[in-house]
Amino acid sequence: MRAAADLFPGYFSMVMATGITSVAANLMGYPGIGWGLLYVNIMAFAVLAVLFITRIIFFFDRIEKDLIDHLRGPGFLTVVAGCCVLGSQLILVAESYAPAVYFWVIGFVLWIIITYAFFTAMTIREGKPPLEKGISGTWLIATVATQSVSVLGTLLAAHYRTYSHEFLFFTLCMFFTGCMLYLILITLIFYRFTFLEITRENLGPPYWINMGAVAITTLAASRLILAGNEFHLIGELVPFLKGFTLFFWAAGTWWVPLLVILGLWRHLYKKLPIRYDPQYWSMVFPLGMYTVCTFQLSKALDFPSLMLIPKIVVYVALFAWTAVFIGLIYTLANSFSSKRD
Repeated sequence: MRAAADLFPGYFSMVMATGITSVAANLMGYPGIGWGLLYVNIMAFAVLAVLFITRIIFFFDRIEKDLIDHLRGPGFLTVVAGCCVLGSQLILVAESYAPAVYFWVIGFVLWIIITYAFFTAMTIREGKPPLEKGISGTWLIATVATQSVSVLGTLLAAHYRTYSHEFLFFTLCMFFTGCMLYLILITLIFYRFTFLEITRENLGPPYWINMGAVAITTLAASRLILAGNEFHLIGELVPFLKGFTLFFWAAGTWWVPLLVILGLWRHLYKKLPIRYDPQYWSMVFPLGMYTVCTFQLSKALDFPSLMLIPKIVVYVALFAWTAVFIGLIYTLANSFSSKRD
């Protein structure tokens, strides 16, 4: 029960990271790794879902407290993204569409509930913190969750053609909603980066979502471009979507060197020890997503030269996932050992 009571709101980022790394490995010619990570992800999702539901039933006061917290509240949207990324993983790795539909429905319902509950709470809350204490890269999970609904919906539209036009219109609208959220939030985050004090403690892994959010936006747009022949409205927008998609991919690529430099500053120059933290899954997810989105962008733009990038980055994503997973196992083992003693 303690595990449920203390569950970090953003822990479903583990499902997001494992799911997209699995898809990346599968697309780059490593189906065995893709399937292995699929099994791991199903187990991780099941455990986290039980803990999350237990927390809602028995510790709802803690849910409320976290939801109105500017730093912890956005983490609840990882539940939405986790559902949709797992659904996409089931389609792209296992070609299993039926369970993916349920994950999409659950993800969309939770997107409505959590998105409006969180932004309403942020709007009407009294005693709001200053910007430097109230915003982080975690806020961009709002974009990631929105685009994850779009991506899975587009995949389902290609399979269930009866209502494909309605599906694609909806996923197109979700894509633009995610773009809107990114452009608003990244402006505040960039302002926080350049004009307000940054310490080694608050420059954490969630800032990698600066890149991950535009990576999944690129993926959502690439999927829509590839579906252009299925729906006349998207077909008419393809030239615009191609330019907009390349804009977001370039923005995501720009973030990578800066985030690496800031990470080196944090751990080498400022000597912050590296210890396992569930927020590190927020760093793994963007690496896997950048691999997948670049692969799909290469197809959407018919530009094979881009394939060189995912062929390299997939190994970085797999290494990062392995390192964080080992950290998780080590932490759990130590916790179990201390309880026995």
